[in-house]
Amino acid sequence: MRLNKNIKFLINYFLGPLLFAWLCFSIYQQVSGQSQVAATWLHLKEALINGKGGNLALAMSLMVANWGLETVKWQMAIAPVHQLRFWQAFKAVLSGVAFSITTPNRTGEYVGRMLYMPEGKRLKVIAVTLISSCSQLLITFLLGTIGLIVLKSALLKAWPALDVWYPYIVTGLVCGTSILTLLYCKVSQLERWAEQWLKRNKYLYLVEALRNYSMQRLAAILLLSFTRFCVFVVQYILLFHLFEVHIPAVTLFWIMSLIFLGLAIVPSITLVEIGVRGEISLLLAGLYSSNNLGILLTSVSIWLINLIIPALAGSVLILGIRIFKKRKERQQAYKGKQAEVL
Repeated sequence: MRLNKNIKFLINYFLGPLLFAWLCFSIYQQVSGQSQVAATWLHLKEALINGKGGNLALAMSLMVANWGLETVKWQMAIAPVHQLRFWQAFKAVLSGVAFSITTPNRTGEYVGRMLYMPEGKRLKVIAVTLISSCSQLLITFLLGTIGLIVLKSALLKAWPALDVWYPYIVTGLVCGTSILTLLYCKVSQLERWAEQWLKRNKYLYLVEALRNYSMQRLAAILLLSFTRFCVFVVQYILLFHLFEVHIPAVTLFWIMSLIFLGLAIVPSITLVEIGVRGEISLLLAGLYSSNNLGILLTSVSIWLINLIIPALAGSVLILGIRIFKKRKERQQAYKGKQAEVL
């Protein structure tokens, strides 16, 4: 069903400001009610006053690197459907973070990113975007499983009752990771299965792009996901040192693998994730350091730097979103593409 010009005008010029106001209000309402945020802000100001802002500055710069890597990864994932320039893809990723703020396990990211896609391709991008998310989940499960094995002695010493369940937990994670790996590596085969199952189905076009995924592309996306994981760990190391939490870097790497695994398994909303993240961090990092305040301050700082600040930036970018582009703009974009091909 075609929408008339007046409705398109209203959506184009009022949806962005409306979403911006709603997102800003949601972020402010939730964040202002967190006592940990106020305490973290005070400690960060003290660190800056005392000349210890170097670690904080590096952690902030790594936030840009983190979402920059995610942008490149998403660009690579959606390339079989649509080519986006880096800046446009970066804006889409940040807008996705803004939408993810109030949705379980950040599912709203897909909505924010789709707004930057041209009409007719928005639904097609969902399937390939899932590949990008699946790669990060696969890295999380793989490293989390290894971390559970590496830290076995410390975990069982802290929680002896876990000894009975430990083999079953590890076996379950190994099986789950193996299945996820198989599905990820055989994504082009999934498209063929879907084609057989959805013969003459009008929704078949949604998964057609999956057939263009080679092992080289999948491996490159997986490598970018691993690099993002390493960026997360380096951020934690920097802020742990800032807040006087002294844990060896190698041990911290495996602790973080378990923390990220816990966050991936436990359903949560970004705005309440701070509590989940803090509890898991205290349980695991607390095995190697008695500085519980420093551990909690680090968790809250990472939450603010990696999620809340990008979400605020994304909400500002949403102001410029135009859901329906003018025909002239679409024709110019098409001509530009043709020129690039030639």
